[in-house]
Amino acid sequence: MKIGILTGGGDCPGLNAVISSVARRSWDHGHELIGFKYGWRGVIEDDSIPLTRDVVRGIMREGGTILRSSGDNPAHGGDRPERALATLKKHQVDALIVIGGEGTMKGALTMHRDHGLAVVGVPKTIDNDLPGTELTVGFDSALAIATEALDRLATTAESHDRVMVCEVMGRTAGWLAMYAGIAGGADVILLPEMDMSVEEASEIVTRRHGQGRDSSLIVVGEGYNLRSTTGLFDDVNVEHELDAYGFPRLGGISNHVAHAVEQLTGFETRVTILGHVQRGGPPTARDRALASRFGFLAADLVHEGNFGQLVAQVGRDVLPVPLEQTEGDARVIPEDVFEFVRSFMG
Repeated sequence: MKIGILTGGGDCPGLNAVISSVARRSWDHGHELIGFKYGWRGVIEDDSIPLTRDVVRGIMREGGTILRSSGDNPAHGGDRPERALATLKKHQVDALIVIGGEGTMKGALTMHRDHGLAVVGVPKTIDNDLPGTELTVGFDSALAIATEALDRLATTAESHDRVMVCEVMGRTAGWLAMYAGIAGGADVILLPEMDMSVEEASEIVTRRHGQGRDSSLIVVGEGYNLRSTTGLFDDVNVEHELDAYGFPRLGGISNHVAHAVEQLTGFETRVTILGHVQRGGPPTARDRALASRFGFLAADLVHEGNFGQLVAQVGRDVLPVPLEQTEGDARVIPEDVFEFVRSFMG
């Protein structure tokens, strides 16, 4: 067989480890590999490279993706599906392994369900919000970076008796903020899913200071909507420009949170927005291991002709689940976890 591979959407640590694992296992089966550059755009615009042993050798430890990435995909309409099929036919590709998040999988499902493309999906996103899997490639690495940042901010906060607000990625899902906040010893954790106001956050900070603890650490998920119970901050309206595909470019809510906390408490408050640093650098050992397991299974599913599947973490197992499970709303933190999160605050 000739197997195509692409990495779509935002970059993250662990993508190269998936490519490496897919390649090794596919070569074991005697298959040939071709990589499409810039995600689905490479399939649509016929931009590819042969994936040989020399190309793949030693990439597991590298961050980013040797295939580059973009957010374009066939689900965005127009003549994209037809152009993608023409490219795959031209290169005699028998099956396609698609590594990506929500948007990338939407393109994969469109091509599989509407055009009969033989496709297998591998989940990656630092947001960890893709339905169908409990863990995605890239999340553990981003979590480690966010936790280390909080460790560093805590020492500065203690040295200057300041309140530090740290904003992490995650869009509408608070997995990064929740686990980084707990692991990093944050005193307040503001999640997109939780109905927690800036007044309540400020009360926690004030109470800590009253107990003689003169510094506080606040973690904010970028998708958090500022909530005010007193109405003092109801006029805060964070408008985000849209990207090329109609999704808001999040980031910056921490500045409004910091302003509110400083106004309500009178304590000096500073902001750190981690931004894209969370997506860069080499993957953690856990992400390399997960990527390797995902890639191995994806290659086996293609070899067996079991298409329309997503390789997924289900409990302790890595299993295939129907690609349709990636449809619908993002996988967010359930309400029954909120009490657990609150128990770590203060």
